[in-house]
Amino acid sequence: MPQKKAERPIYLVTGAAGFVGGHLVRHLSARGEKVRALVRKPKQAAALEELAEVVIGDVTQPETLGPAFEGVTGVYHVAGLFRQEGVPDQAFWEVNVEGVRHVFEAAIAAGAERVVHCSTNGVHSHIENPPANETAAFKPGDLYQITKLEGEKVAASYFESGRIGGVVIRPTMIYGPGDDRTLKLFRMISRKRFFYVGPGTALTHWVDVRDLAEAFHLAMQRADVNAEAFLIGGARYHCLKDNVREIARQLGVPEPKLHLPVAPVMTMAFLTEKICKPIGVEPPLFRRRVSFFLKNRAYDIGKAQRILGFTPRQDFAGEVAEIIADYRSRNLLSPAGNRQEAG
Repeated sequence: MPQKKAERPIYLVTGAAGFVGGHLVRHLSARGEKVRALVRKPKQAAALEELAEVVIGDVTQPETLGPAFEGVTGVYHVAGLFRQEGVPDQAFWEVNVEGVRHVFEAAIAAGAERVVHCSTNGVHSHIENPPANETAAFKPGDLYQITKLEGEKVAASYFESGRIGGVVIRPTMIYGPGDDRTLKLFRMISRKRFFYVGPGTALTHWVDVRDLAEAFHLAMQRADVNAEAFLIGGARYHCLKDNVREIARQLGVPEPKLHLPVAPVMTMAFLTEKICKPIGVEPPLFRRRVSFFLKNRAYDIGKAQRILGFTPRQDFAGEVAEIIADYRSRNLLSPAGNRQEAG
C-alpha cells in the first residue's frame, strides 16, 4: 500500500549528484521545498546533505529505490547516462530506458502524483528548417540520443495510460556556473587555440542550468498539464560564430579566425575512433565533437512560455559573463589581462 504523504510535500530529485540534478536540488531548496536527493554512491552525499535528505539508490536496481520514493508527492527524473567513452552500449539502455521504467514503477507504487522527466533536444538532432518545435521529427543521431528517445517514449506511455501525471522536458544545450563540460571551449578561446571546423554558421541554442531548474519547477506545479513535451532553451539561438565572438570579447582576446575543412577532420575523427576504441583508449577526436560545428540546434520555446510561464532570466552575454566569473573564481581561467592560466 502506498505510504500516506507527509503534510509538507516531498519532492525527489534523481541524479542529484550531477550538474543538472545538483542545481535543481539547490533551486528547490532555495524555494523552501522539502527535497530528497537520490545518489548512487555514499561519497556523493556530502555536497547535498545541507540542502536535502540524501538517499542512496540506483535507477538500474529497482530493489534499491523504495526508501527514496517513500511518501513523495513528485519526482524529478534527471538521472541519465550521458555520452561517455569506455562504457558498454548496454549501460545506456539500462540507465536511459529501463531506468526510466523503474523510476515510474517506483513512483506509482509510492503513490506519487507526478513525474517531470528529463529528456533532451537531441531526440530531434539536426534541425533542417530552424527553429523547430516539439512536433519536429525524431532523428536521434547517436546511442545517447537513441536511448534518451526510447526512455522518453517509456515516460510518455505512463502519462498516456493515466497511471501517473507529468510531462517531458527537452532541454537544449545546457551550461552555466559549475559546468566543466564547456571549460574546454572557453579555455581554447582564451588561449587563442580555438578553430572552427567548417564555416561556423551552425545554429546553437543554449540554456542556463538555473533557468532549466525553474522550468522543472514550473512543470511540476502545473498538475493540469499532462502527457506533454516542452523544449526548454535560452531566450535566443545564435550561430556558433556569434557565440565564439561574444566569449572572445568578454575574455579580452581576438576573435578566432581559423577554419578547417570538414571532410579531412571528420575522416581523422573516424580513424581515431577506430584505432582507439578497441584498445580502450579515449580518442582525442570524435565524430560527435566534429558534429558540434555542423548541426543546427535551434528551437522555438513558445510552448513552454505559453503553458508553463517559462521565461529565461537573461541573455547569452549575461550567461557567458557568469560562466567566466565562475571559472576564474575556481582558477580554471586566468584573470582578465593575465596571459598565464592555471591548469
